[in-house]
Amino acid sequence: MTDDTRRLDELRALARELAAPLRGLALGLDRDPGLCTELLGLLPWRQLMGLPAAYNQDPIMLRGRPAYLDSCAEQVTAFEELARVDAAAVLALPGPSMSGFAVSQLADEAQSERYFGLLAAEPTWTFFGMTEPARGSDPAGMSTALRPAASGDAMVLSGVKRFVGNGARAALGVVFARRSPGPLGISAVLLETDRPGFTAVPLDTLGLRGLQLSELRMDAVPIADADLLGRHRSATRQGMWAATRTFNRFRPVVACFALGVAQAAYDYVLEYRCPGHGRSGHLCPAGADGHVFEELAGRLRATRALVLAAARSADRDPADGTLASAAKIQAVALAEQCTATAVRMLGPGARFDHPSLDKWVRDARAFEYMEGTGNIQRLTLAQGYLQGRLTDVRAA
Repeated sequence: MTDDTRRLDELRALARELAAPLRGLALGLDRDPGLCTELLGLLPWRQLMGLPAAYNQDPIMLRGRPAYLDSCAEQVTAFEELARVDAAAVLALPGPSMSGFAVSQLADEAQSERYFGLLAAEPTWTFFGMTEPARGSDPAGMSTALRPAASGDAMVLSGVKRFVGNGARAALGVVFARRSPGPLGISAVLLETDRPGFTAVPLDTLGLRGLQLSELRMDAVPIADADLLGRHRSATRQGMWAATRTFNRFRPVVACFALGVAQAAYDYVLEYRCPGHGRSGHLCPAGADGHVFEELAGRLRATRALVLAAARSADRDPADGTLASAAKIQAVALAEQCTATAVRMLGPGARFDHPSLDKWVRDARAFEYMEGTGNIQRLTLAQGYLQGRLTDVRAA
């Protein structure tokens, strides 16, 4: 066992302990996303948010060494264990999330301080504004526009973004907007939500309610040159370059959330059908469904290995999303299978009699739409294969 493997095992064990208090809040948060502030008293949110080392003075310590949770491998390990209790609660924590990675890729020193300094000072929710109504994340169809103001040197931002996690509770985030035609005409804007012309409205959803997906509306929001991320970089290393790397970097994280939900459903039905076996980790004794438990247990182990391999690949090169797409496809399908199987095994009325299972069923189907649907992931996977980037998973 390598030192890295031991550290991740220790991180997993710690995250499992930290997750326990979430059990009492999960269903309440599902009913009322406003309870997200209670997470601050249940979890060490500063240590879990993945702040860069320069802004994290009290990191998690493992074997005398800091674990900042700013690497993808650390995040998928810790977040899977938390997601086994409630994926929405983890997603509802304050912190940088996707926008933080975009900022780290594009920001100058002043912008980094403006963003990470605020997050380090107080509980701060952020957003990543890419998806648009009827257009999704297709850059060619992006209608949110950044144009010169009627007078002066300032610009104005106008458009609508939808399905934005934590949007209605966020204090700042990153919005992608078009400044000119073509693939290089998209810019990333660092934006506070208290500016005139900016509004955010929560959306009604069935799954991951605690995340409070929102719609952002921008009506001539004033934008200064200092708000443009990557303005000091070449045109090929700005908006969509950072967006693509961000999606690749966070697809393994989405996969780990789906895996956590899959494991939760498996553990729940195993414990219900075979008391004591869920806690011990042993398979249910031979029976009519014994082969089903055995198959799902094998798929859970294999998917966990794939997600970790994808995370390590993302840490090495976030430009390559091949393994990340493979992990998301596999984990999302497994979450749907495990939750559906659990409902079948627990019989008629299972979703009424087992509220946590009902929540996992709804949450499992939300991951399909996060960081690209399965069809998009299959295209990325095919392109990676054709370009020779699909290496042996064990080597990753």
